[in-house]
Amino acid sequence: MTKIAIIGSGFIGRAWAITFARAGFDVALADHAQGAPEAALAYIEGVLPDLADNDLLNGASPDAVRARLSATTSYAQALDGAVHAQENAPEDLAIKKYLYEELDSLAGPDTVLASSTSALLPSLFSKHLKGRERVCVCHPINPPYLIPAVEVVPAPWTSADTMTRAADLMRAAGQSPIVMKKELDGFVMNRMQGALLEEAFRLVADGYASVEDVDIGIREGLALRWSFMGPFETIDLNAPGGVADYVARYQQIYERISPDQWRRVDWAGPVLETVLAERRARLPEDGLAERQVWRDRRLMALAAHKRKAAKDIGA
Repeated sequence: MTKIAIIGSGFIGRAWAITFARAGFDVALADHAQGAPEAALAYIEGVLPDLADNDLLNGASPDAVRARLSATTSYAQALDGAVHAQENAPEDLAIKKYLYEELDSLAGPDTVLASSTSALLPSLFSKHLKGRERVCVCHPINPPYLIPAVEVVPAPWTSADTMTRAADLMRAAGQSPIVMKKELDGFVMNRMQGALLEEAFRLVADGYASVEDVDIGIREGLALRWSFMGPFETIDLNAPGGVADYVARYQQIYERISPDQWRRVDWAGPVLETVLAERRARLPEDGLAERQVWRDRRLMALAAHKRKAAKDIGA
């Protein structure tokens, strides 16, 4: 089997391990912290039965997927024979720089070194490396075994071969790569999410809507289409003549409201008290962990539904 090295066994690393093992890869999960790899495997063993119950293990049993996983405290051992290394260290540039020096020296010359970072440009931690052309970002939305989108981001010196191999590997793992042409702060998904969050905070801060009403607008409105279509396909299908017709009909609305959207609201300012009060009234802080489990099970059900719908009516 093709071998994948997972560097760092926290929540993102263990989620990637599930993703790759489910797809049939041999996965070596590595973490220098004593006991961390074993803890990750224990966590994974608890998740696999739920995935099996929702038919999200590609027909394999939890035991079969678990058998593809190994754990070690040695990066060298995990990297030995790996075609791809998925790094999941903290979002700290100094840590990344030091770690990539180690990975670059330990990994075989053909191993792709990919970071799960959501906030650091790949150029910042790879420019000093001898093998910098094989470094890229593969940033998921966690957990990737339930949410397939992953951003594949190059540094200016990342080779075309590295980008192709990384994107092809993600597709083979069941993911949907967003292959960026060049690096940009925030990549694609955080920039899109950030624009939406900016408006959400403005609407609450200025007293136009409650926190729950904003959530309803997404949950019971826009997200229903967005769960299977992106914004460009949405507008292409929302006017009789397609996207050009939509632009002719509706651009004036967005042009009119755009100036109001340039003003930032400090998320940590007075609006935070409103958001916290309304959210904690609906969900006390001691209920967050249970609700997170509920969220993941809802995501499992949605992923299972989308797979079935793709077979029944087409992607």
